[in-house]
Amino acid sequence: MELSEAEAQVQQELESGESLLWAGFPKQGLTLRDSDLTVIPFSLLFCGFAFYWEWSVYHTGPVFFRLWGIPFVLAGLYMMVGRFFADSEQRSRTAYGLSDRRIVIVSGILARNVTSLALDQLPEINLSEKPDRSGTITFGPVVPDVTVRRRGYLGARMAYRRVPASPCFDMIPEVRDVLDRIRQAQRKLEK
Repeated sequence: MELSEAEAQVQQELESGESLLWAGFPKQGLTLRDSDLTVIPFSLLFCGFAFYWEWSVYHTGPVFFRLWGIPFVLAGLYMMVGRFFADSEQRSRTAYGLSDRRIVIVSGILARNVTSLALDQLPEINLSEKPDRSGTITFGPVVPDVTVRRRGYLGARMAYRRVPASPCFDMIPEVRDVLDRIRQAQRKLEK
């Protein structure tokens, strides 16, 4: 029997005697998230101001001010467009797995990162399901799907795209079926 690509990625992380019950990928390609409802308007304003600043100092300002605006223009372009490609690339290199013992998440762009959670020690499981039956299973407390604000450079408040505080199977199809498989595997461990 030939393994799917997701199964092959997760299978490498399984221990001897451990059985893979399910493997899958998050939704692929460029995708809008609920948090983009607040981030997109901010990124348009930020990028617009950065371009206006750079354009105005290019014609009248000293060289220092011309150079000063370049990082802001680049940051604005990333917030407007680049973050969608970065998110897509991250999801394209992520695989999820459920074994008879644990949850396995394989991810990483520059390095291979493996997150492993024992099924019998999961703190809580939360389900977020969309009408098309896709969704997210979060293993631990849920962070609201809004922009997370953190202290950035020089203590300034900076907005970032939502970063899950807990590991999750993000944007998977047939999310309720996967949740049922997780619960069945947990019940078998309890016996």
